[in-house]
Amino acid sequence: MIPQFDRLVAAVQRNCHIADARHARDMTLCTYLLEMREFYRWEAGIPLGDPLARPEVGTWLNERERLWETLGEADFSPVPLADTVFEPFAAAQINDILVPHGLVYGAGIGRFGKPHFFLGKLASQENESGLTVLVCECEYARDLTTMPAALQGQTVIVRREALRQWLWEKVDAWNVKKTAGAFALALHSHGYADDPLGALERMTDAETATLILHERGEHAAGRLLGMVWEERLACSRQRRAEILMRAVRDNLADCLVTLPTLIEREAWPSLWFWFSNFDGMRRELWPALAVFDYANVGVGKTALIEKVQRGAIHWEALARHLLAADEAAVAALSHDTAALALA
Repeated sequence: MIPQFDRLVAAVQRNCHIADARHARDMTLCTYLLEMREFYRWEAGIPLGDPLARPEVGTWLNERERLWETLGEADFSPVPLADTVFEPFAAAQINDILVPHGLVYGAGIGRFGKPHFFLGKLASQENESGLTVLVCECEYARDLTTMPAALQGQTVIVRREALRQWLWEKVDAWNVKKTAGAFALALHSHGYADDPLGALERMTDAETATLILHERGEHAAGRLLGMVWEERLACSRQRRAEILMRAVRDNLADCLVTLPTLIEREAWPSLWFWFSNFDGMRRELWPALAVFDYANVGVGKTALIEKVQRGAIHWEALARHLLAADEAAVAALSHDTAALALA
């Protein structure tokens, strides 16, 4: 383990608290309470599925909000490593030191300008097609909102612990009504009825691979669109404009890499899981795919391939159109998605 590991964890966690202090209350109340519940579970080391004691959660939540009140105006702390300190967003330089010690550091800006930080244990590393893929398992520091995967420059980081939690939350919500659909098909394919915990691990393995594909797609999309796209996202001040731009790039990334590869591998369970998460603006923009018969995807894969190929052309053209427009125009377009949709 790296020297002064506890000091490193404390510095990263402090930055996580500062990010949460600034942005946690931007969520809806329902989302906030759910995120806080699962954050408490992680911090207390309580296994997924085990019941939580409401009084303890309530006490912890009040204490955390009091802590945030003291940190809302604080500056992010430098990240200490040995005799050097690093700027907190210098993830590449920090990982140059940490990865050989079996650790992974993440830092970046997510949706609506929220900073995200984490520190985890490295589980595997691979280098392919100009990208480094770091998969980490347990996490030592994290903020409120878990991001299962992210692209940082030329590095893809996948957080299996965050992914497992996200999958469990989806399973927990599905168990209330157990509705038929793509998610039910994915669960069945992993043997959920007979072995829930085993199915969760099998899904974590399968969707780790899918997340890597999506981030490879993000990288490919980034090469097509250039740094101007990232700069526009970083400077966006209108939420609808940002949501539209992220949805277009997500669809482009999946058409470039994720969906073609899953189809080629005949990874139907992962495709069903993908369809179960095909929602929001991404779905609104792509009504032709929203009505696709995913239950029979094996039989209809030729039709799906054609839709994906058309999608790659459409989303790239639309992304370039958005780049040519100013933010006010993009925000206006976000309210008229029918004009942008791929039918």
